[in-house]
Amino acid sequence: MNYDIIVVGSGPGGYVTAIRASQLGFKTAIVEKENLGGICLNWGCIPTKALLKSAHVFHYLNHAEDYGLNKVENPGFDFSKVIQRSRGVASKMSGGIQFLMKKNKIDVIMGSAKVKPGKKIEVKDAEGKTSEYAAQHIIIATGARSRELPNLPQDGKKVIGYRQALALPEQPKSMIVVGSGAIGIEFADFYNTMGTKVTVVEFMPNIVPVEDEEISKHLEKSLKKSGIEIMTNASVESVDTSGNGVKATVKTSGGEITLEADILLSAVGISANIENIGLEDVGIQTDKGKVLVNDWYETSVPGYYAIGDIIPTQALAHVASAEGITCVEKIKGIHIEKIDYGNIPGCTYCHPEVASVGLTEKQAKDQGFEIKVGKFPLSASGKATANGNTDGFIKVIFDAKYGEWLGCHMIGEGVTDLIAEAVVARKLETTGHEIIKSIHPHPTVSEAIMEAVAAAYGEVIHI
Repeated sequence: MNYDIIVVGSGPGGYVTAIRASQLGFKTAIVEKENLGGICLNWGCIPTKALLKSAHVFHYLNHAEDYGLNKVENPGFDFSKVIQRSRGVASKMSGGIQFLMKKNKIDVIMGSAKVKPGKKIEVKDAEGKTSEYAAQHIIIATGARSRELPNLPQDGKKVIGYRQALALPEQPKSMIVVGSGAIGIEFADFYNTMGTKVTVVEFMPNIVPVEDEEISKHLEKSLKKSGIEIMTNASVESVDTSGNGVKATVKTSGGEITLEADILLSAVGISANIENIGLEDVGIQTDKGKVLVNDWYETSVPGYYAIGDIIPTQALAHVASAEGITCVEKIKGIHIEKIDYGNIPGCTYCHPEVASVGLTEKQAKDQGFEIKVGKFPLSASGKATANGNTDGFIKVIFDAKYGEWLGCHMIGEGVTDLIAEAVVARKLETTGHEIIKSIHPHPTVSEAIMEAVAAAYGEVIHI
């Protein structure tokens, strides 16, 4: 069968690409080997947030008295039902993608795909039957999987990745989390809140190492206060799984120590799914495990494109979606802008949440900017105080010479929803004074952004 566009992979990069292609009038098909929605909807972003919501509700139950409510005696939970709810949310979202495919008249081809020369793909279905399809444009969006280190091989039972962490048959009493990026910290927060003894081991000096240092330090303090043990400047050298649980040999600045736990979660990043999909047969160039593309996501071979986690850009769902839309709009001939990778928001959905966009303070200084920095603590926010969630602050960084908003960094309840203000403002090249003069509703936590900007310019009111 011939199509205008075939998309390989149905994650947030692939399915969004297919929908936009169909909207633009292209005859479109999408190939998926497992579940529509890919890792994000089925084994990543969405089910993780469902687990964290259950943990958040459990936290509130344990702190009912803080809100003037009667103490909830011995609040408990059914771990299997918590997992079941998360899987149900994922299933519902995947079903929603099926509806969107039908609505947009996109052909769904189930099976494992290999790209072939001549703008063709070969798809092998679950029964082993092979079919061939052709298209004018083939967009590869095969995503990524949990990265495995040679000294941390995953057996799926005692040494696990994020996928197993989402559906454990029973709650572990103790867990070692290796890596403190978004995945590691979110799972550490969830399991700790539910009562698992959690130890986080991070190779870098700070947890969530891509974040502004002040944010990292504050989050570390908050997580330690909640009961999570955190080891930075440390690395797991080896793991022994011969006993009932795991024994991890950890190298620290003070020497090697041994940690014991029921389970070890390896959250040391992801690996792109580029093996065995025919890239070599077509001649598509890769480097360091990623597909090389130009500004419009064209690979080294005309007619083949790549987006999302398999290319050297930020491995985030919203980035993959934006890349797919940009790719097909360029194919259509629409005049569009290249994606500004310096204005991509990043979010970590632990408690307190972390969100950021743009340069950190250190990055701004290293790039030679003379800067103005403003901070506003959520303890001074009326809405945050009323909510009982004052842990955190908003930090903004401006170029002192021209007023450009260089970066915004947040930690606190609900900041993953607030960060979009900074993203839009930076896109529109908004200055600090324009933010100060934009009236924010009271009482809201969003006022803290305005106050932080005002602090940068010596005009802050409430601190």
